[in-house]
Parts: sequence; C-alpha cells; structure tokens
Amino acid sequence: MRLQDSPLITHLYTADPSAHVFEGKVYIYPSHDRETDKPDNDLGDQYDMVDYHVFSMDEISGQVTDHGVALAIADVPWASKQLWAPDAASKDGCYYLYFPARDRAGVFRIGVAVSDRPFGPFKAEPEPIKESYSIDPCSFVDTDGRAYLCFGGLWGGQLQNWRGPAFDAAGREPAGDEPALSPRIAELAPDMKSFAGPVREIQIIDEEGHPIRADDHDRRFFEAAWMHKRDGIYYFSYSTGNTHFIVYATSDNPFGPFTYAGRLLEPVIGWTTHHSIVEFKGRWYLFHHDSSLSGGCNHLRCMKLKEITYDQDGRMQVVMPTPAACAT
Repeated sequence: MRLQDSPLITHLYTADPSAHVFEGKVYIYPSHDRETDKPDNDLGDQYDMVDYHVFSMDEISGQVTDHGVALAIADVPWASKQLWAPDAASKDGCYYLYFPARDRAGVFRIGVAVSDRPFGPFKAEPEPIKESYSIDPCSFVDTDGRAYLCFGGLWGGQLQNWRGPAFDAAGREPAGDEPALSPRIAELAPDMKSFAGPVREIQIIDEEGHPIRADDHDRRFFEAAWMHKRDGIYYFSYSTGNTHFIVYATSDNPFGPFTYAGRLLEPVIGWTTHHSIVEFKGRWYLFHHDSSLSGGCNHLRCMKLKEITYDQDGRMQVVMPTPAACAT
C-alpha cells in the first residue's frame, strides 16, 4: 500500500492525532484548531482550542467519519482554556479520554473523561488527575493489562516549571551539557482515572549510556510523547520541538531507560510536529499533522497518515507517500 500525502479531513483544522484500534476500527483523537487572534509566540497562546472531535476509519485510506464534538471545555469544571493534544484508552467496556488544559490558575493539568462508546460523548471528572501536570498525555496499555500515562512538554507546556516537586513560574529549560529534561510516566490505577504510583522520569540515553544533553536539540525530548510495543520492545517516540523532528528510543521496560535509536520523521510544513503510531490489520501506521491545508499557518493544521516498516533489528522507517495536491 502506498498512501497519498493529503489531509485526512478538510472541513476542520485538526492536529496532534492519537490513533487507536477499538471495536475493529481506527479511532483518531486529535486536537481541534480554530481561527484566533491570539498572538503567535513560544508559549503557544495561538493554540486556543475549545473542544475535541473524534474520527474513525473502517479501512486505511477509506472514508473518515467525524463523530462530532466529544468534549468541550465548557463541560470541564476545573479547566479555563486550551484543550491541547489528547489521547484515549479502553478498559472493561469503558473509554477514557485524557487531555491537558489550563486550570483556573493558568497551570496545565491533565484531566480524564469517560464514555461507554469510543466516540463519546465523554463526561469529564470534576478535578484533574492528582499529581498530573504539563501536557501531551499518552496512554499506553501493556500486554499484561497494566496501563500507564506518559506526559510532558517544554516551553508553553510548562515542563521546565516542574524541575522540583512544585510548580515554579521561574523555571527554565536546562542548557549546555546539563541532562535534558525528561518526559514523565506514571502507572494508572485500575479505575484508569488516577495514578497508582509516583510520577517518574523517563530517562533517554545515547548509545554510550549517557543522558541526552540539553544542548542536543536534534535528540532531546520537547513534547509529543508516544509509546508502543512490538516484539517485546518498547518504543518511545517524541518531537524535538524547535528542530522539528520526530525521533524515537527503545527499551525493554516501559519505565526505561530508553536508548536513542534514530529519526523517524523529518520536519513538516509548520512549526509543530506531533504523532501517534498504531498497528491495524497487521501493518503499522504513523498519524501526524502539518500545516499544508492552511498554507503554512502554524496554528491551523491537518492530520496526515503514513505507513511504517521495521527492519530485522526492529528499526522503524516511514514509507514515503505519493505526492498529492492539498485539498481545500
């Protein structure tokens, strides 16, 4: 199969697609970009999203169904603004939508909403997950049934404000040969709505076993955590942010450490890059976004799809799609 490089949908601006297979279909949980007059800055004020739509596909390259608004910020009691990149999980017939938003004090927390259907609507819990912070939640359910939540994002995502046990408004990203900031992970409790253990750091190391340095912007974690598992190997992929790559690291344990393994996706049109990886009917796919639909506007993005292959050593490679004119 050779996919075309065209947006999956064109009637809405969408970004940060998290894809999962539920009930025999691919369900996609993206953020929903909208026109705004907010300033374009490194804190991400221009990404002023207020709701989530859920999409599904019966077949790859088939029709994409928009199931409508699954959750709106008006229905999240603790949130003030900015419903950024979400993710979803399933357990015992229930579906859980994990999402970041700013609380009433302007601090990003991670909330959870529940539905009995993969497309919602979802009902938000009255409070964010205790001890959660920053952005870009990624839910990962292991083959043994244990579930985890990875999260974190620099700059506007505020991870640099959590270098200690509490939020520090003066917190800064490390520099030079200091170790880069690490993404976070916590095991989810059986109720899927709270943490079963402490929030831990996911250490990302180089081939010699040293932590990735803060000044190694081609490899250091910035945002967009994603975890998947294949043939006993845990893959942790993420965006490098200001250098605009999707890269990945591997481990034999979901808590890490993860050894840097390579670059997966080159820079796309627009500033941000955010992805997910899913297996469907024996093949692997990369969902991501760019800004081609809006002609390069950074905060008006569109979802795209590419296939992934693995070599005999488990290294990933993106199958380059067939060029296609961008839909309007």
